[in-house]
Amino acid sequence: MNNKDSADKELYNSRIVDNYIKIIRLNYSYVDVNDLLKNAGMELYEVEDEAHWFTQTQLNKFHNDLLIKTGNKEIAREAGLHAASPGSVGVMRRYVLGLIGPQNAYELVGKYASKFTRSSTFESKSLGSNKVEIAVTPNNGVQEEPYQCENRLGFWESISIAFNYNLPRIDHPECIFKGGKSCRYIISWDESPSYTWKKIRDFTGIFLTLFIVVEYFFPFMLPLTLTFLIPTSISIFLLISWQQVNLDRQELINAVENLHETSEDLIEQTNINYENALLINEVSQALSKELELGNITANVSDVLEKRLDYDRGLILLANSDKTRLIAKGGFGYDPDQLNKMMLSGTWFHLDKIKSKGVFVQSFHQKKPFLVNDIDEIKDSITKRSFNFAQRLGVKSFLCCPIIYEDESLGVLAVDNVQTKKAFLQRDINILTGVANQIGISIHNAKLIQARFKQFQSVLQVLAATTDARDPITAGHSEKVTEYAVGICSQLGLAHNYTEMIRVASLLHDYGKMGVDDSILKKAGRLNDEEFEHIKTHAQKSREILERVNFEGIYKEVPEVAGAHHEKLDGSGYPDGLTDDEIPFGAKIIAVADVFEALTSRRHYREPMMLNEAFDHLMNAVGSHFDKKCVEAFIEYYNEHEGQIPYIYKGDNNVL
Repeated sequence: MNNKDSADKELYNSRIVDNYIKIIRLNYSYVDVNDLLKNAGMELYEVEDEAHWFTQTQLNKFHNDLLIKTGNKEIAREAGLHAASPGSVGVMRRYVLGLIGPQNAYELVGKYASKFTRSSTFESKSLGSNKVEIAVTPNNGVQEEPYQCENRLGFWESISIAFNYNLPRIDHPECIFKGGKSCRYIISWDESPSYTWKKIRDFTGIFLTLFIVVEYFFPFMLPLTLTFLIPTSISIFLLISWQQVNLDRQELINAVENLHETSEDLIEQTNINYENALLINEVSQALSKELELGNITANVSDVLEKRLDYDRGLILLANSDKTRLIAKGGFGYDPDQLNKMMLSGTWFHLDKIKSKGVFVQSFHQKKPFLVNDIDEIKDSITKRSFNFAQRLGVKSFLCCPIIYEDESLGVLAVDNVQTKKAFLQRDINILTGVANQIGISIHNAKLIQARFKQFQSVLQVLAATTDARDPITAGHSEKVTEYAVGICSQLGLAHNYTEMIRVASLLHDYGKMGVDDSILKKAGRLNDEEFEHIKTHAQKSREILERVNFEGIYKEVPEVAGAHHEKLDGSGYPDGLTDDEIPFGAKIIAVADVFEALTSRRHYREPMMLNEAFDHLMNAVGSHFDKKCVEAFIEYYNEHEGQIPYIYKGDNNVL
């Protein structure tokens, strides 16, 4: 890895920069933090997010600019010294104090350093009870700067201070900025109060023991020794021991309390990661089987409302020619307000190059925008966008582009109205992940819809090809399809089954492509031989359609289309099937097919009157037609086609 690649690699945790920010606000309040971060390519919400990392380039720009603004050449060391100092309430201090004492804190630096930097390897070894050596070696390709060595020196000092010790003594015999392979630090510090009292206790115990031994050789002092000296010495020894135990216990309690705080932070972050993983998984599952854009936006809105800790969310999608960004779904809004936005087509211009709207910018630039105070960007956005935000009561919001393969499809936006909680970098990360899933689903839905339209157009062409052979029968297949779908609707059949019936209806006569024109267009009635020949079209329809390899919901199309001339009493063709053997879809098409044929002109007759055609259906219930299918068709026709409702006057106990 070359230095340029390393400079653009995320190496330093946001908590390092956050520590600088705390110092600035404490000691350099005149420095504009937002301006400082902006010049370094950073955002405040990124700094506040403990899961975010910055590059060497960003850190260098931040430090150099800060150096100019403060004029303090020791600013890096000052920031390091503040990291674990009593004035700091950050994560670094909790990590350090959770290690019981400076000895452990220095010796275990290699383990917790990776939580803050990926730039170097930290190794430490003990040189005594109050002395350690720490070696910091930059990873391959990493080019650190001298101020980072100064920052480490400050941090080593802060560790001792964190435990209420004096500043440690630090020797720096080797430095990478002076030709060394590593930065090596030898750190020593004063012993802790509890350790000092422990040594006093031990010396007192030794002195008492020696005193008793000496008294053994001077019997004349025995009465004084027994009555005063020994009790007094034991009392002093116990008091010293009590003081040492109290100090030891207090240090342990402090360490446990800080460990508890650190553990709670870890558990909270673990829960956040778990919830985010569940969210992405749930969004994926909710969208995996959806083919309709309306269902996609509705399902995403439901999942986001359930899983995300945001007050409101809005999904906006671009129209087909990418000129407008239109509201398509959301959550958290008043139902009337959301419906009004969707029905009225709340939209934003995408075709105005100079548009400053945040949603439009996010769409075109393909990057997220986070705003924690809408008033701060009032002058940088359009008046229309600001007024829209005011009407909705927006104070802070986050929007991410919905992208698939570098193509913007829409924008996903969330905001907080009630909680007033600020957004962080992790909110951008999770929302970007959700937006990517939406992008994939929208692309798949559009692709499937395009293929479905292509499939439908092929079906229409095939059906039209069949009907076009005879101008008199033109439109027959489409009309039969209309009737068949109407029957399905009246019967309340499932969408997928109805779709299969629709396709089978369009293609039910495709086998007529194999019937001679002389027979198909004959002006008079067919003789027996000709009728047998034309009857073969049903079998031919099935055989041809079986070669199409219909799958999924269309699997039954060949069988249903090929059986539309079967009759319940077994007198139909091509297989002479009886009631239970005939596919239900074929029974539906049979009613639609016969009625359309009877009420249309043919070469050998004029169209039959409607009532006569209905009577024909009614009279053939039980022998030719299924009762439920006939009833459903008449109900459909009376509702959608007939000006005067048909009423059967026969005795077939129908309707």
